[in-house]
Amino acid sequence: MTDEYQTVIMPSQNVMGASPGRFEAYEDSAVVEDRSADFEPNLVSLAFLGAALRRSAWLWCLTAVAGLLLGSLAFAATRDPYQASTTLLLTLDPSENVTAQAADDEYQADNQAMAQSRTVAGLAIGQLGLRQSVSSFLSSYSATSVSDRVLVITDSASSSDQAVLRANAIAAAFLQFRASELLQEQQLTLSSFNQQIGQTRQDISSLSHQISHLISRLSAGPVSAAQQSQLTNLQTERSQATSTLAGLNEAALSYETTTQPAMTAEAKGDVVLDGAVPLPYSQGKHLLLYALVGLFIGLVLGLAVALIRALVSDRLRQRTDVAQALGAPVKLSVGRVRLNGRYGLAAADRLDVRRIAAFLDRAVPRNPRRAAALAVVPVDEPQAAALSLVSLALSRAQQGEQVVLADLVGGAPAARLLGINQPGVSIVSGQDNRLIVAVPEGDDVLPPIGPLGRTWIQGSPFTDTVAPVCARANLVLTLATLDASLGADHLATWATDAVAVLTAGRSSWTTISAVGEMIRLSGTRLESAVLIGADDADASVGATYTTDGRDRAATDAR
Repeated sequence: MTDEYQTVIMPSQNVMGASPGRFEAYEDSAVVEDRSADFEPNLVSLAFLGAALRRSAWLWCLTAVAGLLLGSLAFAATRDPYQASTTLLLTLDPSENVTAQAADDEYQADNQAMAQSRTVAGLAIGQLGLRQSVSSFLSSYSATSVSDRVLVITDSASSSDQAVLRANAIAAAFLQFRASELLQEQQLTLSSFNQQIGQTRQDISSLSHQISHLISRLSAGPVSAAQQSQLTNLQTERSQATSTLAGLNEAALSYETTTQPAMTAEAKGDVVLDGAVPLPYSQGKHLLLYALVGLFIGLVLGLAVALIRALVSDRLRQRTDVAQALGAPVKLSVGRVRLNGRYGLAAADRLDVRRIAAFLDRAVPRNPRRAAALAVVPVDEPQAAALSLVSLALSRAQQGEQVVLADLVGGAPAARLLGINQPGVSIVSGQDNRLIVAVPEGDDVLPPIGPLGRTWIQGSPFTDTVAPVCARANLVLTLATLDASLGADHLATWATDAVAVLTAGRSSWTTISAVGEMIRLSGTRLESAVLIGADDADASVGATYTTDGRDRAATDAR
């Protein structure tokens, strides 16, 4: 099938009204059935999802590679990959219970929050002389409380030296801030003591003045019971205030002699346990980590998109789904026919194409009283159907039969495979004039009428030319696509039987069903369908069923 073929253009003949010869009109009317209510898509299974992932391997592989590249770019864009760490030893607050404090997580949280405060970050920025915002500086380091007395500060920078310098500055700023907080706490405590002592002294002075004034009044005359009771109450309040003042003086003295020196020692006892040192850093390890994380995220996203597309898609892939939508059994399914965009007759030697051609050969109706006529109707992509039909036409012509190949598809893909690039009726040389190709004019507003048309149907110059040629032929093969806006009445004038060819996952239930209905409404018998690109996991048989559960194909055969 790889030989070079030459074409001979036959002149147009005015044979309007020519007898169709051995052809007879296909007059059986098709029964239109509503199958939409019976349609139930196959259930989702692991095999279905696995097939969907295999079909979309290019997608999730692409997203995985994209994630890998983005992860690598994210590593390259990281400004502060180097880290340094310093450890601080803190003294416990003597004003609180040491045992309870050691077990209290709040104390550790307070130290951690203090180290990561904006005040400490601002002090560190001032010490380093940086022109950096406090928020940005805060995001570059972290503080972790290992225990109630141990605090670890870890800083990130663009180099190891910078990381060490910044970590030491943060530690110094934290110790400075903590010491100032302790000093402020001492001052607040002493101020509170002095305020309470002063207030208590004022209360005692006021009570003493009231008592003196009341005694002077009582000495001038007789003393009533109410006045005696008032004097007793004032003396009691002064006695209590005097005791309170003594307690406050004692507490203040104790704080000044015991607690205050301890807090001062605490502030001086906070030291850097371990100076800042750079942490081990492996550039290759971090690059690999970033790349693997990006690869994983990209792969997961790609797999998710592929599965969601498969679950929400209305395109049919299963043989049984296609058969139910089309109203005809899928008697042949092959793998993906790879034409690589530029295909020729050399592709006809591929196994899947030869299988389709052999199936079409079996589908040709056998009738010794008239010439056989078969139409191949591609539902989506016409290339594979055109190649298979050309393969069949060449094979039958080589067997000595007179074959007419009518290419009614826009762009004439079947004719172009044989080297025919212009409309009209052409003879393919090299086949002893046994293969004739008919291509209608491209400016025809309606699909052309074929040789099986009734005598009262108005034809065209193309019909007048092709009719006598088909009258002498043994086999007429037609490649035709259908348009719902134009109908398919012309199809029955070209063939008595039709085979639909469609690709899995390319057409919806509505599109496939519309093609099947148009073929039946035209009066052409839809013999079966060929499914290209079927999944290996598809276990359905591609049969159609009536409402009582019987196989429609078997019922029609009986």
